[in-house]
Amino acid sequence: MPRPTLPSPPPPAHLGVWPDRASLLADRGRTLDELRRLSLGVHRVLLLWLLAVAAIIGWALLVLPLQQLEQRDSTGFVLGPLFGTLGLAALTPSVAAVVLAVRRDRDISRLLDVWARLDSHPPTDAGLRSPGLSLFWLLSSLAVCSIGLWTSFAGATGAEPGPVAYSRVVLVTGIGTILWVTGLIGVVKAVRHYRWALRVLPPKSTGPQRTSGTASAPGAGTHPTSDPASTPEAGPEPAPESGREP
Repeated sequence: MPRPTLPSPPPPAHLGVWPDRASLLADRGRTLDELRRLSLGVHRVLLLWLLAVAAIIGWALLVLPLQQLEQRDSTGFVLGPLFGTLGLAALTPSVAAVVLAVRRDRDISRLLDVWARLDSHPPTDAGLRSPGLSLFWLLSSLAVCSIGLWTSFAGATGAEPGPVAYSRVVLVTGIGTILWVTGLIGVVKAVRHYRWALRVLPPKSTGPQRTSGTASAPGAGTHPTSDPASTPEAGPEPAPESGREP
């Protein structure tokens, strides 16, 4: 199944592709939403886990010839090359797919930066933060990392002498390393998206702030008649009568 192609970067500003700001915001929002889905979609984490399972199967097949040699099994000379070929056939494509996915994520991050810096539209950009998906990537990847580290240390410290002791340590340590790397990739992706949202997207609007002054509250420390508009105009004083004796 072919991978979906990435959106193209925006054209230079001097070309005047968009007739108005509304058209630019529409293309910007649609492209950023598509890039966010390609980067943080649930299908991406499921694909990453599927590649990890394929890599674990391939590693287990590669270790089987070593177990047969430790057990001095004569069939290992016949089945060993077969298991080794099958192991490489399962492990190599998985590792190559993960490397290509990491490079693709780098291209997606670059396109997200370029398209987001064209303009700013807080109502649309609020949905690009995707806190739920980022938290899902972070928590699930941390769980996979923990399982991988525990598997690696448990396999190394719990090894006991036996006919397949060395091959068992190699098998368990390899499985733990694959799980740890898989979880680390998810953690890096979640943290990178969070940092991108803080750096590029505008902060959430907190609404209009109320003024704390007392000008809008009548009677706060002032007399109601202190307003000059509310006081009646005083008429002219009568002039004193002159030339009349009491």
